[in-house]
Amino acid sequence: MTSYEDRLAAFVGKVLVPGRVAPDPVNRPMIRHWAEAMGDGNPVYVSDEAARATGREGVVAPATMMQAWTMRGYAAPVADGPFDELVALLAEGGYTSVVATDSDLRLVRELVPGDRVSVEEVVESISPEKSTALGTGRFVTTVKTYRDADGEVVATQQWRTLRFRPAPRQEPRPRPALNPDNSFWFEAARDRRLVVQRCAGCGTLRHPPGPCCPECRSFDWDTVEAAGRGTLYSYVVAHHPRHPAFEYPLLIALVELGEETRLITNLVGVTADEVTIGMALELDWHEAGDGLVLPVFRPVPAKER
Repeated sequence: MTSYEDRLAAFVGKVLVPGRVAPDPVNRPMIRHWAEAMGDGNPVYVSDEAARATGREGVVAPATMMQAWTMRGYAAPVADGPFDELVALLAEGGYTSVVATDSDLRLVRELVPGDRVSVEEVVESISPEKSTALGTGRFVTTVKTYRDADGEVVATQQWRTLRFRPAPRQEPRPRPALNPDNSFWFEAARDRRLVVQRCAGCGTLRHPPGPCCPECRSFDWDTVEAAGRGTLYSYVVAHHPRHPAFEYPLLIALVELGEETRLITNLVGVTADEVTIGMALELDWHEAGDGLVLPVFRPVPAKER
């Protein structure tokens, strides 16, 4: 019987994705949506005039969109193939969780509206089992080659993911990454105060915290304490991947505070089928252990609305 290691090794050099063609050609609306979502104001992505001023023939797509054009959509039929076979084999070994670790994208030429991109993905290597902070796993490195409709290479991408068995955590919840820009916010939360950073130059409120005002570029700031009332701007119901510190389904909310800033938090005291966009919310607090206190929001009782 072939060993598990040999079965994994047999995938090295194998084509996982054999020239999948993008469902849509490169197009201006998607370029514009991407630039807006990323906050990228480079005019060569939206203006022919600006692009021509740089020597280009017209607008171009951001290089960071390369992978997005060929990604398999949520509604796309899932066909059994080498990629799914590798995922199943890794899951057989207990490596059921995944996280992207790095990407090295090399652009040969910029994409322009009308280009139809395809991608071929080949396994470059599968590492021996490694111990990481996330858990025991294997690094899977693949190389994606992107081509235009004429078969010419437009980009290559070395893509590495970690497939791992989640390590049990001793802490009730993952710890936040504290730094000089955000520690004040968590310190205030520990005292059960929800604060919003305010520019001392122009008075603009901002969240999440940052060192510089996006409006006037001032580095001087103070805080105001939020009243603790808001409305539900948007939300998602998370089912997977599951983490032992949370109860599922997990309601993740984007709350619009009365102070006209938005906060990503959890909804409590309500079920997924009871949630409605625009519902009135009030502040509550969750003790996550070891001095970590986090703001959560719950619906305002009907009699108090």
